[in-house]
Amino acid sequence: MAKKIRIPIKSAADIRKMRVACETASEILQLCAKAVAPGKTTGEIDAYAAELMKERDCKSAFLGYRGFPGYICISRNEEVVHGIGSDKTIIRPGDILKIDVGITKGGWIGDNATTVPAGEIDLETKRLLCATEQSLYEAIDHARNGVLLADLCGSVEAHVKQYDFTVVREFVGHGVGRNLHEEPQVPNFRPHGRSPKLRPGMVLAIEPMVNAGVPDVTILDDGWTVITNDRKYSSHFEHTVLVTEGKPDILTARPREATEELLGISMNG
Repeated sequence: MAKKIRIPIKSAADIRKMRVACETASEILQLCAKAVAPGKTTGEIDAYAAELMKERDCKSAFLGYRGFPGYICISRNEEVVHGIGSDKTIIRPGDILKIDVGITKGGWIGDNATTVPAGEIDLETKRLLCATEQSLYEAIDHARNGVLLADLCGSVEAHVKQYDFTVVREFVGHGVGRNLHEEPQVPNFRPHGRSPKLRPGMVLAIEPMVNAGVPDVTILDDGWTVITNDRKYSSHFEHTVLVTEGKPDILTARPREATEELLGISMNG
């Protein structure tokens, strides 16, 4: 018999504190995204994130986590997630950078991610970013009282499949709160078996990881960086989302970068 998972429910006081952490994480993410430019290194972006965290009296939730050496995760092109900033990795025109910022402030976690183009990118890459970001908001719309978690998860793959993109299966979203990873796991595909219903006070880090080619991935020798097996580009967007009695509350709210910029493109052409 499958073990029943216990999903933490946050109190109103918890949520007030968590909201501060999430707003701070969102601010840092947006500033790091704006700093991305050809000629810079991924190490410079990581160092900039460290400065921003110090200024805002918060700490990286990633640095030292299971030995991770960076302040943020910064992953380029075919790197999916968990990339490590390096002064040897120069950002080139046409690159896409996945920036994942997790911070701890006041004992609570804020976790969010976006994918940023470095200069002009080709149409297919724009379609990838647009589809991934929209799949995030499709999932967020399911983060409602009484909805099955499986329906939320399945909505991501259902959205990106129509554009012939694939979802990564080995890495998933998660509950978040005092700890970076809490119950439940939040895959980007419909999981098998019984599914819990979402309830007010649950907080989820929803994070579609979408590949332009095959879904299969490999971890590099550094023990962290995940890359696509066919070396095609991958895109990653994430929000921390609170389930309420009404509509979902995006605690890490920010402008919708990809879809707002790319509303004019043909997603099917």
